[in-house]
Amino acid sequence: MYNKNKKQIVGIAISIIALIIIVIISNIKIDNLSYAQSFANFFIMPIQNGLTYLKNWISGNNEFFTDVSNLKEENEKLKEENSNLQKSLREYEIIKSENETLKEYVNLKDKYTQYQTIPAYVINKDISNYSNVIVINVGTKDGVDVNMPVISDKGLVGHIISATSTNAKVQTIIDTASSVSCTLTSSRDTLIAKGTLEGSSNLKATYIAPEATIMQGNTIETSGLGGIYPKGILVGTINKVITTKNITDRYALIDTAVNFNKLETVLVITK
Repeated sequence: MYNKNKKQIVGIAISIIALIIIVIISNIKIDNLSYAQSFANFFIMPIQNGLTYLKNWISGNNEFFTDVSNLKEENEKLKEENSNLQKSLREYEIIKSENETLKEYVNLKDKYTQYQTIPAYVINKDISNYSNVIVINVGTKDGVDVNMPVISDKGLVGHIISATSTNAKVQTIIDTASSVSCTLTSSRDTLIAKGTLEGSSNLKATYIAPEATIMQGNTIETSGLGGIYPKGILVGTINKVITTKNITDRYALIDTAVNFNKLETVLVITK
């Protein structure tokens, strides 16, 4: 009860003081008004300026948060656009790859017009230290049979060793069990090219005649002997000649014309 009366008394006192100030100000002469204005400017203006600054600061923060919200929306849109661009790029790469494959088919057909062939994709690879076999997506229903030669636009790939109705296995020339009768393009000297354990693009040339002239850079092609591979298909290039004490034992290393790591399309020679 006492506190309530005290608050009422304080309120009345403040009201009386405010009225007195108003009366005094209203009775101040115009001449003395500048003093009141100076007083107001000295005490009230800083407060007013502070309130104005606070208002502007709050308003600026509102704009800041609005900008942040807009930036988030723009960021989400950019993410979506980036995702769409990446999807389009993947689709483009697929189309480009398919076009390149079609070009390879056309080039193969144009290059080997003397043969009756069937185009095929490489669908699997069975590669180890001792074997190098690929699987292609054509089989007996397409006219493919065992011992048919397989080529690419670069040169000799291998021959069919087994076939089902829908696919076939190809023993490549870099398989360690492979052996191809070849000739030196320049001198027509014969040799045998065999698969090695040295890598996926090397053959070993053996049975080189003592009188044969063989050197680095010579090209090797099929001889037509052996009953599987037709004559004149590029096999590779001599990379290095290794001489021995006995000239009959000399041999050479051959870089294959075909890059078997990137092989995707082939032709099966049916006739």
